[in-house]
Amino acid sequence: MFPDLGEFRLINGILEKSLDLKKDAPKYREWLSVGDDAAEFDGWLATKDLSVENVHFRMDWSTPEQAVEKHIVSNVSDISAMGGRPRLALFGLCVGKGWSDETVRRVSAAVAEGFAKRNIALIGGDTVSGEVGMFSTTLIGEQVAPTRLLRSRARLGDRLFVSGTLGRSAAGLWLLQNRPSGYEDFDDLIRYHLCPEIRENMGAELAATGVCRGALDISDGLSSELNHLSLSSGVSLEVFGDKIPVDPRVSEMCRRYGLNPMDFVMDGGEEYVLLFTVSAKNDIFSIKGFPDGVYEIGSVKEGTGVFMLTEGEKKIIKAQAWSHL
Repeated sequence: MFPDLGEFRLINGILEKSLDLKKDAPKYREWLSVGDDAAEFDGWLATKDLSVENVHFRMDWSTPEQAVEKHIVSNVSDISAMGGRPRLALFGLCVGKGWSDETVRRVSAAVAEGFAKRNIALIGGDTVSGEVGMFSTTLIGEQVAPTRLLRSRARLGDRLFVSGTLGRSAAGLWLLQNRPSGYEDFDDLIRYHLCPEIRENMGAELAATGVCRGALDISDGLSSELNHLSLSSGVSLEVFGDKIPVDPRVSEMCRRYGLNPMDFVMDGGEEYVLLFTVSAKNDIFSIKGFPDGVYEIGSVKEGTGVFMLTEGEKKIIKAQAWSHL
């Protein structure tokens, strides 16, 4: 029985819906240190992500439920990018000094529901209070297929893919920041930025095919992730500009406001779409169980650097990642 104190009531509210801890261990055993979307030890995948109020989420833009969901998705995406599935979580909550009792209650309920609906057992954590709110999760997943997806596994001749259309999150952020006339017409883009819905099993499905190799999630923008993949694998990447799948709603928004959709696609973060390579000898569309909705955007070449091929021109793509420092 928890003592009748505020912090203990908050903890109990989060834990009362937590799933039981399953004792089955990962089937596949590998070890990998820092440098990828997650570390790996004895078949377990481990990642850590922080979401800070007014940096990653704003309570005047988001509902408490959206803020929590976005945070959980950012962690789940890292496990997916490694070809795994999330199993266990350690969650830290810093309650912002401006949060009402109602906000705290809704955050607590959203945390419990967000992990439980994904079959993730919440096994511990911490609660504090501070000037602004913050969520912190250490997420543990398991490798579910013998083939691992790593940033370092792209190989010469591989074909390069993304697992969905691009630009929605950055476009949604632009709309929130600028509020142009009629911006409400694109509330779907705003919602995606505030609370992205992603294909959380995509990485595991790709790994299960046995033909995917290099992979990472596009959390810092396509230009930066292409360079991460190139550097980690020691290869050059060539991207076809006309094959990059700009989300149709992003194109529509840009036409209305006279913007360049490629700015959102190349340099916008928080996409949580996967960037991955496939051995060139494999016709992915004939492989049983290969997930649909993927787009081929280029190929892996010898050398170093990332290049865009557009109308006969070849230009270098520099990393334009968001930096907190």
